[in-house]
Amino acid sequence: MKFNWGTGIVLAFIGFISFILYFVISMTVNKKYEHDLVTENYYGQELEFENELHKQRNAQTLKTDLFWSHTEDGLVITFPESMTPSDITGKVFLYRPSNKQLDFESAISLSDHNLLIPDKRLLGGRWNIKVDWKYQGNAYIFKKDITY
Repeated sequence: MKFNWGTGIVLAFIGFISFILYFVISMTVNKKYEHDLVTENYYGQELEFENELHKQRNAQTLKTDLFWSHTEDGLVITFPESMTPSDITGKVFLYRPSNKQLDFESAISLSDHNLLIPDKRLLGGRWNIKVDWKYQGNAYIFKKDITY
């Protein structure tokens, strides 16, 4: 068989198209490359956005904001000292952008100003923390992207 430039071009096109098809098929089938929406109820959370802005404005009026620290026991979220711990209610939501199976929510029940999230529930990497709490009828929210 004679190999000329026309045959070479056809073989190059076939090779290129084969590579692109292999790449597209492997990206759609492989679970490692699966990306979902941030939340299942995206539009419902969008409607809640105005309420969240109000909570953020309330949080900005606090003298001291929440802060977090990483200890060997886990993640410690510290509430303002001016608040009575037993009057604080709400929930903490930790969202893992890379794996939605690691997301979890925890209710706030305090005996002192610190809330401990155990180390066994958290893997190293990026987490988004959202603390939504109420104190004496006022609603507050704290959001932070952390690297644990």
